[in-house]
Amino acid sequence: MPGAFTGPDAPDLDALRTCVHCGICVPQCPTYRVLGQEMDTPRGRVYLMRAAAEGRAALTEGFARHLDLCLGCRACETACPSGVRFGELLEGTRAELRRAGPSRRHRLLEALVLAVFPEPARLGAALGLLRAYRRSGLQRAVRASRVLRLLPGLAAMDALLGDVPPAAPLPELIPARGRGRGRVGLLTGCVQRHLYPGVNRDTARLLALAGWDVVVPRAQGCCGALELHAGRTAAFRDRARRLAAVFPEDLDFVVTNAAGCGAAMKEYGEWAPETAWLAARTRDVTQVLAEAELPLGPLPAAVAYHDACHLAHGQRVRQEPRALLARIPGLRLVELADSDLCCGSAGVYNIMEPEVAGRLLEWKVRRIVESGARIVAAGNPGCLLQIARGCRERGVDVEIVHPVELLARAVDRAR
Repeated sequence: MPGAFTGPDAPDLDALRTCVHCGICVPQCPTYRVLGQEMDTPRGRVYLMRAAAEGRAALTEGFARHLDLCLGCRACETACPSGVRFGELLEGTRAELRRAGPSRRHRLLEALVLAVFPEPARLGAALGLLRAYRRSGLQRAVRASRVLRLLPGLAAMDALLGDVPPAAPLPELIPARGRGRGRVGLLTGCVQRHLYPGVNRDTARLLALAGWDVVVPRAQGCCGALELHAGRTAAFRDRARRLAAVFPEDLDFVVTNAAGCGAAMKEYGEWAPETAWLAARTRDVTQVLAEAELPLGPLPAAVAYHDACHLAHGQRVRQEPRALLARIPGLRLVELADSDLCCGSAGVYNIMEPEVAGRLLEWKVRRIVESGARIVAAGNPGCLLQIARGCRERGVDVEIVHPVELLARAVDRAR
């Protein structure tokens, strides 16, 4: 019987057969922890994918639903003794589902989200409207009504976004200070540049202080991660090619400070071979700063570090952020239980699947409270938004920051 997968990005059957169904991944899966269903585990989803590839299952709404519920956190890849590349299989299967037609459940909401979030100019305009919506008092009126209860996706978006800071574009070149080490490019991102411009500013400042000339191409756009996770592989390839075209090829590294962006960019070469040079040079900011001698003053604080999924599982970067924070005099790193359990952000999962995301967020906030930390650091803007929302709604008084913000404060204290 012919398989249900026919497109160019279909998951490889041999790769699907690499899974031996041992179940080591099962307890690591966030959706299994919430739902307790076998088909909502990595093992169950691989079984479904393989059945479709072998012609034993069709791409039905039920099939799609189990794939929709996956966060794509890739914790299963870290746990898997057979080296199953689940993220790649998931993205290929979602591409096949998109060829068959997007899920009716999410069609309109997904179209709205993907028309705005990966487009920095549109996102900036939308956030400008959000700022006016808040200041006018309309938000209070909408929240007091029952409208948002009927639209859980929009309700999640409304709750997620806090204050919108003013735009703060960076110059296209920030010269190195002191002994030069080379040239790096900086990805400013979409959400990062509009909601956390201070993170980009601190990233550039620290890189320059570490001896790097920092190139910030003004024409850069989205990395395409959201489209990849949604199965829009053609759009993702186009994003990869356009982003590679704006960064000079003589850069030593291209630095990201958003875990999801970095994970997608490090895999560019597998989707668009001509962008492999960019993939090979992509580094998380903590990987680059780990070798730097930064002047750090005292910062007395108890800090818990949350492992963003696409940093810990996608890029396998765990020690560098902790090592950098541990260098700050007076800063005490406290253990966060289930540090690498997804917070429920997962790109736009918290908008598309607010119920499951809310359960995961509740667990994350509970662990933060148990840690006793007053500051939580995380290397991804989606995590920062999600965890800040959870703490705000539950009255937990903690500050949620990117690691580079703490490093920048320590540099200021050294003066």
